[in-house]
Amino acid sequence: MDLDKLVTERINERTKDLDSLSTADLVRAMNDEDKLVALAVEQVLPQVAQTVDIMVNAIRHGGRVFYIGAGTSGRLGVMDASECPPTFSVSPDLIQGIIAGGFGALVRSSESMEDSEAEGLKDLQEHGVNAGDVVIALAASGRTPYAIAALEGAKALGARAVGLTCNPDSEMARVAEVTIAPVVGPEAISGSTRLKAGTAQKLVLNMLSTATMVRLGKTYGNLMVDVRPTNAKLVERARRIIMQATNSDYETASRALDGSGNQVKVAVVMCLAGADAELARAALDEAGGFVRQAVAMLQGKTNER
Repeated sequence: MDLDKLVTERINERTKDLDSLSTADLVRAMNDEDKLVALAVEQVLPQVAQTVDIMVNAIRHGGRVFYIGAGTSGRLGVMDASECPPTFSVSPDLIQGIIAGGFGALVRSSESMEDSEAEGLKDLQEHGVNAGDVVIALAASGRTPYAIAALEGAKALGARAVGLTCNPDSEMARVAEVTIAPVVGPEAISGSTRLKAGTAQKLVLNMLSTATMVRLGKTYGNLMVDVRPTNAKLVERARRIIMQATNSDYETASRALDGSGNQVKVAVVMCLAGADAELARAALDEAGGFVRQAVAMLQGKTNER
């Protein structure tokens, strides 16, 4: 194992005196490194877009998406997956996060599990991954045995296999169908990939899940009209979204939300098309969940009459 060849393991010449800096200079040095992350992600946008299209196509045909990784990478995948249901009202089964060592590894380090190829394969099998699914393996180093075994297992099953790493020309890239590799350079603390590499992975994961949901009709403009109003804050947010989407007042938005059965997207179509909940829901079903198309269909039928 030659870690010196990995960009993420190299010494950062800009932060060699980190322990002698004042607190103000220390945090500034870290911030200067963080500024490089978005620029690195920008370089891999074509691969991100390609992966979004793979995810959208799989989901439209009944497939699922699995993020799988160890340590920080695994935790980031679980976090992104877990935030999709409340934000976009999708099933928790649609986008799933798998971390080496199981859910206990989310709060207590289980780093030794990353060396187990057998665990990577077993976790795929336990989640029932099949040919219609997408597996996105996460490993900052691009050489984690657990993640690479998961990619190999995914390909053997006929699933789409994507790698997300922060090292170019990695072992992961030799296995993955698509590799997303934002190269953020050496960390402020040598080898501590929870820093820039972790931030880059989170940015990419945010793009993957969010862009996929937009392409599936889960937003209206930039409004998250499929939000699930499960607490007081989210109910209030739902009312505000309806107001913003339809240019209606608070009382109108509240009535529409109540009449829709707390389904924001249905309420928006009701207000924009002047339809009842049943018609709005049927139009959304026919339009594949897209608000604009559903409204246009209902308005077209009104004009025909």
